[in-house]
Amino acid sequence: MEKKRKTLTELFRIDEKASIPIWLQLKNRFIFLITSGHYLPGSQLPTVRSLAADIGINYNTVSKVYKSLEEDGYIVSRHRQGVFVCDVSDKPGVSLAASAQMITVEYIQRCLELGLSLDEVTELFEQNVKRLEENCNRKQEGSDEPAKQQKAGASIVCMPSTTGYAEQRSLGNGA
Repeated sequence: MEKKRKTLTELFRIDEKASIPIWLQLKNRFIFLITSGHYLPGSQLPTVRSLAADIGINYNTVSKVYKSLEEDGYIVSRHRQGVFVCDVSDKPGVSLAASAQMITVEYIQRCLELGLSLDEVTELFEQNVKRLEENCNRKQEGSDEPAKQQKAGASIVCMPSTTGYAEQRSLGNGA
């Protein structure tokens, strides 16, 4: 049970100091998790009560989010069975680009809340993209694995790791 609680807490981090209301942060997170494939169509979501208790927010807030998600067609509630994810693949705006857009807006908003100007955010972003590209290039030059994966049709994406070095990941279907 502790592992489940830890996972939900990690998935649904709420920033109470943010200018974005808690219910909207939670709704946006659910939309991202559904559209990015973390929650697949037919997956059962946590109950309102358990999610509220696990992440430490009001039951009514989670209930409001679930009602809003259901109105928007992301989830369906089945009486006495639970709440389930709908297939949103044909929903307008549901794509990798839409998910990336949501993450980008959240990143910019958080940087602005830290007191950075838009120019500083842009400069910081460009510096990190350049560093990531350099790390990916170094990794790819040292191994023929990316070439093998690219021949197989997989996209190679270098992801930042907690150690500051890029990590290569192969994206498959739905990633």
